[in-house]
Amino acid sequence: MNTQANCDFGMIGLGVMGRNFLLNVADHDFEVIGYDLDPEKVEALNTEKSVSHVQTTNELTAFIQSLKSPRRIMLLVPAGKVVDSVIDSLLPHLSAGDIIIDGGNSHYDDTTHRMKALENANIHFLGMGVSGGEKGARFGPSLMPGGKLEAYEPVRVMLEAAAAKVEGEPCVAFLGKGAAGHYVKMVHNGIEYGIMQLIAEIYDVLRRRGGLTEEQLFTTFSNWNEGALQSFLVEITSDIFRQADDQREGEMLINNILDSAKQKGTGKWTSQSAMDLGVAIPTIDAAVTMRYLSSLREERIKADKLLKGPELKKTEHQEELIAMAHDALHFAMLVTYAQGFAMLKKASDEMGFDLNLVEVSKIWRGGCIIRARMLEDFMQAFAKDDALLNLMVSPAIAEILNRCEGKTRSLLVQCLQQGIPTAALSSCLHYFDSYRTSRLPSNLVQAQRDYFGAHTYERLDKTGAFHTLWGES
Repeated sequence: MNTQANCDFGMIGLGVMGRNFLLNVADHDFEVIGYDLDPEKVEALNTEKSVSHVQTTNELTAFIQSLKSPRRIMLLVPAGKVVDSVIDSLLPHLSAGDIIIDGGNSHYDDTTHRMKALENANIHFLGMGVSGGEKGARFGPSLMPGGKLEAYEPVRVMLEAAAAKVEGEPCVAFLGKGAAGHYVKMVHNGIEYGIMQLIAEIYDVLRRRGGLTEEQLFTTFSNWNEGALQSFLVEITSDIFRQADDQREGEMLINNILDSAKQKGTGKWTSQSAMDLGVAIPTIDAAVTMRYLSSLREERIKADKLLKGPELKKTEHQEELIAMAHDALHFAMLVTYAQGFAMLKKASDEMGFDLNLVEVSKIWRGGCIIRARMLEDFMQAFAKDDALLNLMVSPAIAEILNRCEGKTRSLLVQCLQQGIPTAALSSCLHYFDSYRTSRLPSNLVQAQRDYFGAHTYERLDKTGAFHTLWGES
């Protein structure tokens, strides 16, 4: 291969995501080079690469020598120790001002530590969330870079070219300081967990209570995707109900998939960070919990024979149930996004990210897994009020929530009466009701804490901390 410094961009890690993202950049007439220790992955890229603009190697020195200065190197390798190992192998070969981009699902704390360590070596580091899966990486993902602006500028043109486009605007923006990019991607994944669980619960209600066939489910979700619920996750859900099982003739694949969902940990990270911040994200918490419960399949099968609940009856009012389910999903998706954006607002203030939530909404409109029509409404809400603490109190969003809450309640009453679990959907209504309640019963919690632990309490009519010798009056 040619070892002259003629490449604009380098990729380390030629798995599915790395290979596709590199080809995406090359499609926009940038000279690129891919590196991987695995000769088979290098060869796989060679067999499908564009005729021009792409070089490959499994020799690190050749990879480094092929890059123009400042070197722009992106990593798409497994998060954790592998990232540190790759960085360590690169450092002896890099020069001041070179740029490393971590495009994996790294924990934001790791990104912060790496950024500081590389800054001492005069190497720029960007933590960048990448969303869109295999197809998004190839044809246009949503990109969420964070770090220092001077590190972003040399790669801006390439990232804007590779990113998804909505109305001609690239779905990438410099999001903020430090680990802002990976933090935003983590919350994105938490919202993704929440919405996926909500859709699964709605599917369960329509199937078990409504008696909808796979063809009816396909039609229902397809119709929903033409309106206010238009989103990538609703769209692929409709497609799933159309998929025949190629291993069991005459059956639909969805009915033969194990009801035990795995996870890679980003949803859990979101819940953990929210607890550290003191932010309520009950729908994301519920989604993580339900994945854990789904993994207990053998226990659930035994419990099903022992634990009793109401007898499930199919409704005679199928169309009414579908209408309730539509409004409930609309309500719940809005509330889930509201929780995620509220978390981003608090994290930005606490961690100094300087996030612009208009920009976050904008780059999530295309390419990413949680892209949805309602993100346009969120953009407008944050543009009108950049101090907005929660999307639910944006007048436009509040109007939709108020319109949908009645049918959401009605659907949940049926689920409760029929014994259909709706942990995520229920959490949305509880969050909504708690947030709109001006006086919660937490005064009793304060009193209890002071009673047994002398933790003190606050009063409505006076400032300061108070303690009472309970039971002595």
